Amino acid sequence: MKLQVFEINLKLYILKDIEYKDVYTKISHFLDSALAKDSELLDFHSANVYKNYTFNTFFPIEKNQLYKNNNIYAIQIRTVDKGLAEFFSSVLKNHFTDDLKVLTVDIKLIPRKTINCIYSLTPVLLKNSDFGYWKDNLSLIDFERRIRENLIKKYNNIMETKLEENFEVFTAFELTNEKPIGFPYKSKKILGDKIKIYVSDNEKAQELAYMALGTGIGEMNARGAGYVNYRWV
Repeated sequence: MKLQVFEINLKLYILKDIEYKDVYTKISHFLDSALAKDSELLDFHSANVYKNYTFNTFFPIEKNQLYKNNNIYAIQIRTVDKGLAEFFSSVLKNHFTDDLKVLTVDIKLIPRKTINCIYSLTPVLLKNSDFGYWKDNLSLIDFERRIRENLIKKYNNIMETKLEENFEVFTAFELTNEKPIGFPYKSKKILGDKIKIYVSDNEKAQELAYMALGTGIGEMNARGAGYVNYRWV
């Protein structure tokens, strides 16, 4: 199986004003309602499994944090699931909710090139039932290890394999925010971070970094968390 990352670019017409605190919820609902049109994908959405897709938020960014009725914004969905990419690119062409309506859909394959670094555009989250925000309980080294382990678990699940874990993934790992970033979820905020990762040039590390473009890093990626962009060498 060859790993591929698909990117679906959408232009969306806003039917109602949307405040920043509601953006992730509105986009998630928009995509969930599309998945609900297919019974198998509806079951997939409800299951406790890796969803293997993620999305970013509206562009251009509104400085006053209000996305306005009758304006047009862009979002990107990425996935490593070819069937899901084809479903989104087909079904979303005519899809709308009370808040959002699709104007255009474009799909492309992100090419394989050597990746220098990946960096998060939406907050990276770690969920833990034992404690809340990671900085209160984990060192940066532990946080980095959790991110690395999460990537390997996703890769093993997608590729139906088991990687030997004795290889370097990151050459450098940086937090790029000065204070925690609130991620709105179910009427509360989960604290997360923006991170930048410099990727090792070995084959396995490059494979994980490429996969992360389509799955996101950390957790709650199908809710918009951990969406990353990339810089090639």
